[in-house]
Amino acid sequence: MKTLKLLLYSLLIGSLLITSCNKDDDDETPINESQVLVEYLESPSSPLGKDYVNSDMPSLISAEAVHTDLIAGTDIYIMDIRSDVDFTAGHIEGAVNVAAGAVLDHVKAEGLTMDDKIVIVCYTGQTAGWATSVLRLYGYKEAYSMTFGMCSWHSDFASKWQSNISNIYSTQFEDDNVAKAAKGDMPTLSTGKTTGQEIFEVRVSEVLTEGFGAAKVSNTEVFTNIDNYYVVNYWAEADYTQYGHVPGAMQYTPKQAIAYNVDLTTLPTDKTVVVYCWTGQTSAFLTAYLRILGYDAKSLLFGANGMIYDDLESHKWTDAAIKEYDYVTGK
Repeated sequence: MKTLKLLLYSLLIGSLLITSCNKDDDDETPINESQVLVEYLESPSSPLGKDYVNSDMPSLISAEAVHTDLIAGTDIYIMDIRSDVDFTAGHIEGAVNVAAGAVLDHVKAEGLTMDDKIVIVCYTGQTAGWATSVLRLYGYKEAYSMTFGMCSWHSDFASKWQSNISNIYSTQFEDDNVAKAAKGDMPTLSTGKTTGQEIFEVRVSEVLTEGFGAAKVSNTEVFTNIDNYYVVNYWAEADYTQYGHVPGAMQYTPKQAIAYNVDLTTLPTDKTVVVYCWTGQTSAFLTAYLRILGYDAKSLLFGANGMIYDDLESHKWTDAAIKEYDYVTGK
């Protein structure tokens, strides 16, 4: 009888311990990875030591400034992320051909430091903006996208900008003030990591793997299916008032609005967010950041230049941007 009582007592204690452990497990609240990530990227603990999106973004350098550096013998590392065929047909002397999604692996493999001056060049400045944003966020504080890409280097490469300026939607822009959505939750991320740095590294890898193709959208796609998108006008409020906006677009102030404690969480997590700016370059920078946070964000190609070109007084492509600098062919 005594042995039976001891056995029953042992079973009872074991059951209580298991129940207590299960209760402790159940009481553990899962972290919101996206919130941990944005708090990290906005903090002095981030790779750049500051909130890049709301301070220095975009990081652009003109073709003229690149040319000046090269003539002066300044130590500058140029990555050309166009196709190998187009690179072979003509590129800046000294540039190396790198796939857009491989820029981070490449700079690591080459042993470039966070202080090395890096210039990324594409066709129009848009894919390069997306790639440069990733490098900047990672801590490469001297990474730049060359404004207007190879289109501004020589007229032989300028057709991609010349053929994409348009007034096609100038009569469809609206002038009402559209209110932002209410603040909500951050996106759901499932990296399995717990610190901002760990989550960031996983998300950067995932965003680079999916490529800029997942992060861009044409104006035709947007206007054909306008109700499918939450459209962000990334201009100053005065410009939003002066030029009007894509139907339904909400104004978000550059270097201010896309912060966690300002308007970031007004962006929906259940709808594609389309960001447009003047040329599609700044929006490409911002889209890379939003995708790292987990938003389904896309940059509207060529921005206002591809929709209301003649209405614009500035912030526009013109052939005056073409510098006719020398280039080399081959690999």
